[in-house]
Amino acid sequence: MSDMPTSERARSAPDAVLRLADIARTYNPGTPAEVRVLAGVSLDLHAGEAVGLVAPSGAGKSTLLHIAGLLDTPDAGRVEIEGCDLSQASDRARTLARRDRIGFVYQFHHLLPEFSALENVMLPQLAAGASREAARQRATALLALVEVDHRAWHRPAELSGGERQRVAIARALANRPRILLADEPTGNLDPTTAEHVFTMLMTLVHAEGVAALIATHNHALAARMDRRLELRRGRLLPQG
Repeated sequence: MSDMPTSERARSAPDAVLRLADIARTYNPGTPAEVRVLAGVSLDLHAGEAVGLVAPSGAGKSTLLHIAGLLDTPDAGRVEIEGCDLSQASDRARTLARRDRIGFVYQFHHLLPEFSALENVMLPQLAAGASREAARQRATALLALVEVDHRAWHRPAELSGGERQRVAIARALANRPRILLADEPTGNLDPTTAEHVFTMLMTLVHAEGVAALIATHNHALAARMDRRLELRRGRLLPQG
């Protein structure tokens, strides 16, 4: 991406799509309310790989995802996307990287209620400059992959919880991001629906070849990903 800064050369392995290097984040530093959330977190994430991130509530999973997604800035450390350090990049470079390189899925779907499922998946592409026809074709193909193409013209209020979340996953992948960040993507769903949504998510991660970091409380789902990491006392620890 030409708008990404090039002054700092890549120090990560060429196949590391996302590298977090010694990420530190403290809230309210120097006060009695100081909370050290991240204390030197390092992670390499590779194309086509789904990594499960497990931790109790309040341990810093969302903070880590926000930093990885360039929504927050670390106190120290580097966030590299395909070898380019974006930790202290300009707002414009970070915005473009989020638009073109990163997809987000949250616990709540955040679909726009006035638009259909198809239009919700088209909108990010139109914002990035795609033609309406190209956006429609891409959106239709993604909705088919998550098995909600038969509901393409239904608005979110007319969809089930699982259908809305599958549309949200399709939307996150609309611009062919290199990285997918998901924060409790099945947390609001019943076990059967969560299983179906998780299966669709894994199918898309491998079909699209994205590098996925997925935060979840569900240890059973995390165990089925390519790797599983635990955030404990501000550091990442591998799990068996």
